[in-house]
Amino acid sequence: MNIANHMQRAAQLRPTAPAVAVGARVCWTYVEVASRVASLAGGMCERLQLQPGDRVLLALKNCPEFLELLYACWHAGLVAVPANAKLHRDEFAYILENSGARAAFSTPGLTETIAATKVPSLERIIETDSPDYHALLATQPTPLRARAPNDPAWLFYTSGTTGRPKGATLTHRNLMACFLGYFADVDPGAPWNAILHSAPMSHGSGIYGIANVVQAACHVIPESGSFDPLEVYHLIRQWPGLSFFAAPTMVKRLLDVPQDFDTRNLKLVIYGGGPMYVADCRAALDRIGPKLSQLYGQGETPMTITALNAAQHADVSHPRWLERLASVGTAQTPVEVRTIDAHGETLPAGEIGEILVRGDSVMAGYWGNPEASASALQDGWLHTGDVGSFDADGFLTLKDRSKDMIISGGTNIYPREVEEVLLRHPQVAEVSVIGREDREWGEVVVAYIVAAESTLLDVSALDTFCLEHMARFKRPKDYRIVTELPKNNYGKVLKTELRERDQLLLSVRS
Repeated sequence: MNIANHMQRAAQLRPTAPAVAVGARVCWTYVEVASRVASLAGGMCERLQLQPGDRVLLALKNCPEFLELLYACWHAGLVAVPANAKLHRDEFAYILENSGARAAFSTPGLTETIAATKVPSLERIIETDSPDYHALLATQPTPLRARAPNDPAWLFYTSGTTGRPKGATLTHRNLMACFLGYFADVDPGAPWNAILHSAPMSHGSGIYGIANVVQAACHVIPESGSFDPLEVYHLIRQWPGLSFFAAPTMVKRLLDVPQDFDTRNLKLVIYGGGPMYVADCRAALDRIGPKLSQLYGQGETPMTITALNAAQHADVSHPRWLERLASVGTAQTPVEVRTIDAHGETLPAGEIGEILVRGDSVMAGYWGNPEASASALQDGWLHTGDVGSFDADGFLTLKDRSKDMIISGGTNIYPREVEEVLLRHPQVAEVSVIGREDREWGEVVVAYIVAAESTLLDVSALDTFCLEHMARFKRPKDYRIVTELPKNNYGKVLKTELRERDQLLLSVRS
């Protein structure tokens, strides 16, 4: 069960169909990209001497090469390790060390960052527009390598409460289940003509790219390489049957554009990765019509826990329509979902508990981390750390996310990572990081800091320090200097109390 087989299948079924485009310009057809994939795979085996099971870092901004490199890794029996292009050098270094990646591919602008990690196991770094890359493409194509269903295919690095990234090991079977869930629950009206990758392909947009390959749909990369509302509207006019994945904040930015645009070509906007306010959801339905679909998932079961499809969004006649808009939908077809109490007992409808998931989309475990794997996976169930409740019809409403996680612009930020950086600063004695609700970003990072004895904190210097040691999107947007942090009898910082204090502070300011 090598998932790369779907690329070859698409090339046989629709050889001349456009496979990858930048803006309105088609780069390759399916027969062309399938040929490039086989040659790249051959180059990885012959020139780079990579063996089945070896890991390969993909440090790429959204670009046409992402798709062919992803499938070339699988074609050669390798394990892809896509990473957010916005990560800091130290974060790339940890992922490289933890995964043991022997090779890395990068887009221009990231090569020096990857080289600066100086990880001993990393043997080669190849930039996508370099002679070395073209030499791989010139290699004799290699046959598709056989893979077992439970062989690793994608290491999806997602942080946890420990503050260190963990590589969720996604197998070929896991990825198969993810896109089958998409067809059954997220977009039952597939096939479609094109998917727009305006969200990072290293994450959800790339996962849904797999389903689009199965349907031989065109992968459209914005010329900007990222999300720009006006560009998205223009691309909708150019590509009939266009779908795309977006964080709720991206949907909100689309709604904030004052001009009216023709969205008849738009097939579907799939949103997830954070809460969508009901008011924004209704505004989007008014603006673009019944073309919204929501998913709830985690890196450990990517894009595949629950879904609220377009028909359910549009069912205004249902007496609990607004309640359903506030939910994350019902369990997707490949999984079972339940909530439990503190004793592990399954809860009835209406009661709040931790959300557990079981099914073929759930990861095999965390790469090289048996302790974390055993904690997250118990008796075949993934413990998500999220809490919520089902209604009588099976619609799940989230009551809280993983206890302290911050979701800003659809990207997970874990406070411990930020706290560990700040605690390295000599002026900081204690720190606790929380998320503050923000209309544009969903949440922003706020750091509550106790200064080291006899020091006067320089907030500007703290901000510079953060930029030197973490990705820009993770750094605090506000630094609050306090004399002490609220704690319980065991000395644990009470983040709930901090969040309440922060809300009170904001209300006094307003």
